[in-house]
Amino acid sequence: MTKAKKRVRRVLTPEQKRKRNIRIAIICVSVVVAIAVVCATIFGVGEVGRKANLEMIEALDYVGSELTPTFDETTKHWTFVTDEEFVVLQLTDIHIGAGGFSVQKDNWALNAVAKLVQTVKPDLVVVTGDIAYPVPFQAGTLNNKKEAELFATLMEQLGVYWTLCFGNHDTEVYSLYDREDIYKFYTEDDRWAHCILYTEEGVDGYSNNIINVKNSKGIITQTIVTVDSHAYPDDGTIVSGLSGYYDNIHANQIEWYEEEITELNNANKAHFATLDDASKAQYLSTLGVDEATFMNSSMIKSSMFFHIPLREYKDAWVEYLENDRKNTDRVEYVQGVENEGGDLVYCGHGEDEMFETICKLGSTQGVFCGHDHFNNFTVKYDGVHLTYGMSIDYLAYIGIAKKTEQRGGTIITFAQNGGMTIEQLRLSGIKD
Repeated sequence: MTKAKKRVRRVLTPEQKRKRNIRIAIICVSVVVAIAVVCATIFGVGEVGRKANLEMIEALDYVGSELTPTFDETTKHWTFVTDEEFVVLQLTDIHIGAGGFSVQKDNWALNAVAKLVQTVKPDLVVVTGDIAYPVPFQAGTLNNKKEAELFATLMEQLGVYWTLCFGNHDTEVYSLYDREDIYKFYTEDDRWAHCILYTEEGVDGYSNNIINVKNSKGIITQTIVTVDSHAYPDDGTIVSGLSGYYDNIHANQIEWYEEEITELNNANKAHFATLDDASKAQYLSTLGVDEATFMNSSMIKSSMFFHIPLREYKDAWVEYLENDRKNTDRVEYVQGVENEGGDLVYCGHGEDEMFETICKLGSTQGVFCGHDHFNNFTVKYDGVHLTYGMSIDYLAYIGIAKKTEQRGGTIITFAQNGGMTIEQLRLSGIKD
């Protein structure tokens, strides 16, 4: 056997060590400088692009809202008053990056929102999450406040009242600002006069809000409920949405919803009882019921908005597919498509009692979510409309900027008798 050659360790002289250390230092400094230059360049491009997008917003035509809501400091509810139809434009998954990598796509997204608002001229815009997208390798920034600022500036320029429910990307665990920060930014900055966001204290999340629509006699014709569906479970299992592992609506939020709807219903009936006979008769005629029926069984009509879909979205769609895309005793297809692939519906990972509570109360006739950008279907499940809003996203999904069929807004029109219609408005269908 050949004996292994013994390795001789080279001994450096002090002068050689000094030169080696200088070379290492030069390399380290060069790497740091290169990283700093790259970061500064990305930041600079992002700032120039953000300012350009702000200038674009300033040049947009003002739309304006005919109805002005009021805020009750006692109930903490917003209220619109009208004897006409009330029109809501649902927008979702706008995904503004506000960084050096997303300037053009931000411009497209902001213009898409503006075109939809200018076309519909809604009484209220409800954004079901993910205004911001602070994912650095796609946006070029972690600063989700800049993303929020771009959108809020746009809505002020358009002069339309709006509210939101937070999505999973609005405040990522690695973004610079958390939910409380962004909530305060929207609600405490005097620049955002058209943002009607509030969240119930003592209830999990930061966008649990009640907005009522009343007629001139003071009767509630529609209650709009927004709910924070959170982001990822607080169990240490994930730090990113890449796994598709999402949270659910929490128990105390469901309790809050049930209490609010019950109290509003009782208050509505109590107020109705104080009206003169002519006013009662006029309202009952819009409902098509007599007074006894109204007082004994009628519930206020309501709708609910949040970001992450309920598990029942998946249950309903799977049942529809398994029945060869035909209606069943529980599922009625209304409109739209499922193009998300994979699990079809990326709902919360666990169980909650929200849908069961909705069915028990019999008030909420429509539920509206976002989150899955290629899904835009509506089905009636146990009599409740489950609707995906049409998305805006140009940034988050790879290749989605070139796709058009899923991009647009959802128009929800509430009648004085509580009736509801849902219409999809594709961005590609709007003429310039």
